[in-house]
Amino acid sequence: MRPNIVLVGMPGAGKSTIGVLLAKALSLSFIDTDLLIQRKIMMSLQEFINTRGILEFLEKEEEVICSLDISDHVVATGGSVVYRERSMGNLAASGSIVYLDVPLPVLRRRLKNIRTRGIVMETGESISSIYEKRRILYETYANNIVRCKNKDMEAIVEEIAKNINPGYL
Repeated sequence: MRPNIVLVGMPGAGKSTIGVLLAKALSLSFIDTDLLIQRKIMMSLQEFINTRGILEFLEKEEEVICSLDISDHVVATGGSVVYRERSMGNLAASGSIVYLDVPLPVLRRRLKNIRTRGIVMETGESISSIYEKRRILYETYANNIVRCKNKDMEAIVEEIAKNINPGYL
């Protein structure tokens, strides 16, 4: 059994896309925790946040993350996972945490649907403000930081694979 590779980062960082490519490259299984949460709550993340609130969403996210008992997986997490220490402790215990550091201007370009995507953000918050708040947390929890500026998906996957598994390629 191999440890998991856990991808963290801002919404729009490419965690799910890179996660699938990385899982294929390393012959691992892939899990997207946002999809697991949606399956459990039986509605979209945004609908849940709108009707039940951010606090209840974070509790549900923590419940799903802490129920994971897996190995040999690439795990793409939601951007808000770093708000709960217990969630991050569970993820760290199962593998290596990789922060996909994507510059703010790139995130702004990618996030066209900020109000419908299921992003945990208070009324009046912007992508800039959550970026500043979360970046510190991502860096704190990460075993590995991948600076994604000016890198394509393949280069990012290769960098993660080489850092996690030096014999790769």
